[in-house]
Amino acid sequence: MSTTETTAPHGEMQRGLKNRHLQLIAIGGAIGTGLFLGSGKLISVSGPSIIFVYMVIGFFVFFIMRALGELLLSNLHYKTFGDIAKDMLGPWAGFFVSWNYWFSWVIACVADIVAITAYVQWFNPAIPSWLPALITAVVLTVLNLQPVKIFGETEFWFAIIKIVAILGLIAVGLILIVTRFQSPDGDVASIANLWEHGGMFPMGASGFVLGFQMGIFSFIGVELVGTAAAETENPRKTLPKAINSIVIRILIFYVGALVVIMSVTPWQKIAPDQSPFVSTLAVAGFGLAAFAIQLVVLTSAASSANSGLYSGTRMLFGLSKDGHAPRAFAWTNNRGVPSKAVFFTCVFLFSAIPLLFAGDGVIAAFTFVSSMCATLILFTWGSIVVSYIVYRRRHPERHAASQFKMPLATIAPWLVLGFFVFIAGTLLYGDDTRAPFLAAPVWFLILTALWQLRKRRLLRDGRPLTAAVPTIPHPLDED
Repeated sequence: MSTTETTAPHGEMQRGLKNRHLQLIAIGGAIGTGLFLGSGKLISVSGPSIIFVYMVIGFFVFFIMRALGELLLSNLHYKTFGDIAKDMLGPWAGFFVSWNYWFSWVIACVADIVAITAYVQWFNPAIPSWLPALITAVVLTVLNLQPVKIFGETEFWFAIIKIVAILGLIAVGLILIVTRFQSPDGDVASIANLWEHGGMFPMGASGFVLGFQMGIFSFIGVELVGTAAAETENPRKTLPKAINSIVIRILIFYVGALVVIMSVTPWQKIAPDQSPFVSTLAVAGFGLAAFAIQLVVLTSAASSANSGLYSGTRMLFGLSKDGHAPRAFAWTNNRGVPSKAVFFTCVFLFSAIPLLFAGDGVIAAFTFVSSMCATLILFTWGSIVVSYIVYRRRHPERHAASQFKMPLATIAPWLVLGFFVFIAGTLLYGDDTRAPFLAAPVWFLILTALWQLRKRRLLRDGRPLTAAVPTIPHPLDED
């Protein structure tokens, strides 16, 4: 299909994302609500050791993404992780992975809407919490009914705003550190603040371990490039660039930003229920800058929810194509947008409104939904790694011919799976993450029942359990 076309036949999506879109979607996916809002809670739990938490998680996320990159480029007919799972593990895996990923993004979007409510109330606490939640849900619905090119442009500029804001914060923080700025409370900005208030591990090993609970949520979204690749003009060139830049993004946007924040303000004085990005500038006396950063984190949460909704609807589209969801969700309008899948997914966003009234506050609600999402994303990431192990055994010729091989391909997948077991243990260990973790099996029991019902219906109608993934060269292959 020509990339200049403005329409697409029903049932088909456009490859309307350009290189700059995919690169910024990759960056924006790694900078979300977990960093801007959740990092305050993490700092209160782990202290400066949160820096090492992010470095460790980032190390393993890089290998997950390299595995995903090699899998996607081994067959450009793969559109989603669900396609990979059903091809490598079987129809049931495609069903489980796709529905689980859709549900995890619904939960993540709800978390983002909860965060947006907190940001709006920072400007005016008198605003009722249901109002920003309602407006956000409606705006997200409208945005996702636009062509993929509009989505790409929206995320491009959202990501630019986030990048400029974080780089600006780092620059301001470095100036404060060099000039040894003193806050009204008498705290002097210094890199030594990282270790002079109880050391780098002030909470001991338990605090370090607990940091992984919500830390994993901060990285949810890095796999968005895998979904977006299906609508990218030249995935063979753009996907490797996006994936290989993950390490530098983590070092700058996570490690760099938090090092500066905890150098300007001692970690124990950072409020767990506020964005440390905003409070750091406010403490430094930059009231206007703090106001601007608050607007940035507000758009960041909107960007994260927008990306998640996009990814979830594309997964639902793929499920319908396979017969694993109602046929209507495979319908696209003349602009290539699966609009019925968008409407269905958006209905669940409004659940953020009652959630805000059910808990003890915005942060409590955010912690619950983010913990649930972290539990579900482990299954998605795990499916990518297990699929990669099967892929190397079943198609050694594809691996040998790959121009984007996963580093340490023999041992890295097993190390990643071991890390996932560790993360599951931390979620079970924490008091405020245990309940969401233990609730996850209920979801998988529901999926098991739904799969049995769907499988019986497909067999009764004489239909295949899943649509076959073509193995012939993709029309966009440059080789």
